[in-house]
Amino acid sequence: MPIDVTKATTAEPRRAELAWTHKDVLLYHLGIGAGADDLRYTFESPVLQVLPSFATVAGGALAAAGGLSMPGIDVDLATVLHGGQRIDVARPLPVHGEAVQSSRIAAVYDKGKAAVIILRSEVTDADGPLWTSDTQIFVRGEGGFGGERGPSARTETPDRDPDRTALRTTREDQALLYRLSGDWNPLHADPEFAKRAGFDRPILHGLCSYGIVLKAVVDTLLGGDAARVRGYTTRFAGIFFPGETLRIRMWSGQGRIQVSATAVERDDAPVLSDTVVEHA
Repeated sequence: MPIDVTKATTAEPRRAELAWTHKDVLLYHLGIGAGADDLRYTFESPVLQVLPSFATVAGGALAAAGGLSMPGIDVDLATVLHGGQRIDVARPLPVHGEAVQSSRIAAVYDKGKAAVIILRSEVTDADGPLWTSDTQIFVRGEGGFGGERGPSARTETPDRDPDRTALRTTREDQALLYRLSGDWNPLHADPEFAKRAGFDRPILHGLCSYGIVLKAVVDTLLGGDAARVRGYTTRFAGIFFPGETLRIRMWSGQGRIQVSATAVERDDAPVLSDTVVEHA
């Protein structure tokens, strides 16, 4: 079996040095759709802030790619999808940073027809912890090895109309711009590779949708203050194509905002579900 569960989960954590500047932050924000009306995300001024979802690409150490190169993991990239993502931030992310990332395979779950790899990364700098992330890597065809199925809890959508709804239209070249932040998976650029993976055309990175949705929540319900975000989790429920429009529904609660994101042009097909933004 290409995934050696024991070897993967008992391997020593892998350390990597991360470094980024305001240029990386600006490029990331442009990649998730920020523009001329969003100078707090796109201009190197004293008010430049960093969306916590930048943690998924900071320093170019893309979590999913790192997980696929860990000991005990040997899979075909065409069978891999990003299943879900969680980030917990200890404090606002700096515009310029140098940090150390320690990553390990926290678990490998058996979903029958697929395996789910949980990659946990903890990042610290000279001032202490910055963020912790859990990346769920879904590998088709690698299940059935008799392992634990893992948690399957779902976040119930409130039985009422959303407090706010936002529409975010993406560019036809959104994936080509976003991939410059470090996710070079050809699934998002090469039509032939996308067809081999079972898609009509390249799909948008799940983490790009993840960033777009967080920015919409921050701008709509958190007063445009990214520093208020404490945690952000989602499950990637379906594909999304560059050029489509996200419908982002938001329900406010005590210290948390539940979110759903769907593709408007495909009868509101699910894109992100079980999505929660925790905030101060």
